Amino acid sequence: MKFKTLVTASLASAIMCTAASPVMAAPNGQGLYLGVGTGFSSLKNDSDEVDDFIDTGSEDFDIDDDDNSFKGFVGYEYNPYFATELFYADLGRTRLEGNNEANTDLESDAYGVSIVGQLPITSWFTAFAKIGVAKWETDVDGNLGSADFDLEDQDGTDPVYGVGAQLNFSPAFVRAEYERYDFDSDYKIDSFSASAGIRF
Repeated sequence: MKFKTLVTASLASAIMCTAASPVMAAPNGQGLYLGVGTGFSSLKNDSDEVDDFIDTGSEDFDIDDDDNSFKGFVGYEYNPYFATELFYADLGRTRLEGNNEANTDLESDAYGVSIVGQLPITSWFTAFAKIGVAKWETDVDGNLGSADFDLEDQDGTDPVYGVGAQLNFSPAFVRAEYERYDFDSDYKIDSFSASAGIRF
């Protein structure tokens, strides 16, 4: 909770600084950019669906599904309305806590490419939506008790999509966004992040 409050406060401070700045330039509408961000991730599904994902056949565990997340991205803006991005995301850990002190961690990361549609609302404020494909991997470490459960690592290639808003400086920018990593029919992760970047 403290981390979420810190992210929210940092983003609010950036917005206030931007609003108070006498010089806010529109993006140049074309060129390379890169950025980094942090936030938090949360498992979308309930325990039954996670159970299906790791093939345990057991429903006797609790889920701690909120964790810090980190991301990096590099993109190219073709015009003020269209860009593509390559990204890497560390989506944190989901912990399954069973009886008799048994526990299992699911740690996920992903990389891929997204198409970004942008809508310049003003010269300094842009809304955007994205859709892409992510190559993901979830490392499964631990146990759920003495029973013989299948806890193999999981991976795949599946959709990712999201929406966000961006404040444009010259040449820097800050953004806030929500993304859904649709890894598997039984395993989806929501990510909320604040990022800062620069254009070249």
